[in-house]
Amino acid sequence: MSEQKWLLRMEGISKAFPGVQALSNVDLELAPGEVLALVGENGAGKSTLMKILSGAYRKDAGRIFVNGQEVEISGPSHAQQLGIAIIYQEFNLAPNLSAAANIFIGREPRRGPGRLFVDRRRMETEAQKLLDRIGARISASTLVRNLSVAERQMVEIAKALAVDARIIIMDEPTSALGEDEVENLFQVIQTLKAQSIGVIFITHRLEEIFRVADRVVVLRDGARVGGMPIQEATPEQIIQLMVGRDVGDLFQKKKAEIGAPLLEVRGLTRRGVVENVSFTLRRGEILGFAGLVGAGRTETVRMIFGADPKDAGEIFIDGKPVMIESPRDALAAGIGFVPEDRSNYGLVLSLSVLENIVLPSLNRHTRLGVLLDRMGLLRTAQEFVNKLNIRVAHLRQKAMFLSGGNQQKTVVAKWLALRPRILIMDEPTRGIDVGAKAEIHALMSQLAQEGVGIIMVSSELPEILGMSDRILVMSEGKVAAILDREEATQELIMAYASGERPEGREVSPASSPGTL
Repeated sequence: MSEQKWLLRMEGISKAFPGVQALSNVDLELAPGEVLALVGENGAGKSTLMKILSGAYRKDAGRIFVNGQEVEISGPSHAQQLGIAIIYQEFNLAPNLSAAANIFIGREPRRGPGRLFVDRRRMETEAQKLLDRIGARISASTLVRNLSVAERQMVEIAKALAVDARIIIMDEPTSALGEDEVENLFQVIQTLKAQSIGVIFITHRLEEIFRVADRVVVLRDGARVGGMPIQEATPEQIIQLMVGRDVGDLFQKKKAEIGAPLLEVRGLTRRGVVENVSFTLRRGEILGFAGLVGAGRTETVRMIFGADPKDAGEIFIDGKPVMIESPRDALAAGIGFVPEDRSNYGLVLSLSVLENIVLPSLNRHTRLGVLLDRMGLLRTAQEFVNKLNIRVAHLRQKAMFLSGGNQQKTVVAKWLALRPRILIMDEPTRGIDVGAKAEIHALMSQLAQEGVGIIMVSSELPEILGMSDRILVMSEGKVAAILDREEATQELIMAYASGERPEGREVSPASSPGTL
């Protein structure tokens, strides 16, 4: 295809950060009406390349052509003027504004003399149309701070669609979406294709590539290492190009000895959110939490950790009642928590990798209860950087400069440094590449073998089925079922999650603590 027929062409793009060469001589092209899958491990350079295209970063070298014309993108507003919109993996929303205000921020419809006033009614009406178009069951007038992670992602998608763009970049747009929302998004993408809009689709979910993409380009260590039409690609080829090695079985779950009850939850309730949740977690067990978006999984584990208040319910550890009213109480009880939103709740982005990893365990590295053992802190941080294969230039590198996957592994490292007896992991592999997923799964398996009890919340059914010893399914804030690993299937989980009664089975075998 000649250059004039490309909607976008990037030639020889290079970018360096202190101590890191993020991109080296990368080429990328996009045709009108094409969906281009851009894949690679975390740290491969995907997000950096897209931030250059969207004006967030300035390239060090290379050329960019839009509609055959060479451009020098000076910033995000210039990128929008060129018809480029981006949905970031990490949200770019104002929490104290409504969904509608976020969707039209900087482009609000005006009314009155001199068009001085924001036409809020029109803005909310137009925003609601966009949200309805992608199947988001939320009101445009709702404040973003009151939305779940998945709902915020839907606002981001609507925000991108609100710009009259010919190039739309989607950076992990499905990472926090349920199956219905993903299907709606794919339908929207087909609509965009029919309008000759080009879509750059970044994802770690290989099955999505083969469902939605026309072509795939693979980056590794900041360089382009391959590209092909999707009809010529196989999952094995793509993985080999991404990681440069054989990752083996993605779900590396090893058999662990399941011990005595470690954590018991009875009647956990928060009115209007979660009702009468009861279950038991045993030593060495991985208990998967499955359910549709909004089922109450995250709200349940946040209450267990003391991050959200509860209206009723009891928590027992080793058969003894414990009062957990704050995360401090949970830490004292030996509970760690890897949250689903790493940027807002998992990390202090302005601090270094070293500081983030050791922050919760500083009191374990003091002399005479006062002086910090700096060498001990360095050893601990380095141990977990090595153990989790966190790619950093040095321990003093700020967390904000890490890729999404390496940020996630830093969050995991922080809690492992506390040596918890109970570890709650909410979407532990969200936005993580296949190689890092295998590493996280292997680590979870190792922790279980060491007797740690793990609660894993995941929206990915293959992960739930592959890593869980038992699966707790939630529906509309209640426990719908607890299934053994051997009996669980995707169809059975989805039936319970949707509130259906599978033929020949009880609706809620987990409704009573006695069944556990």
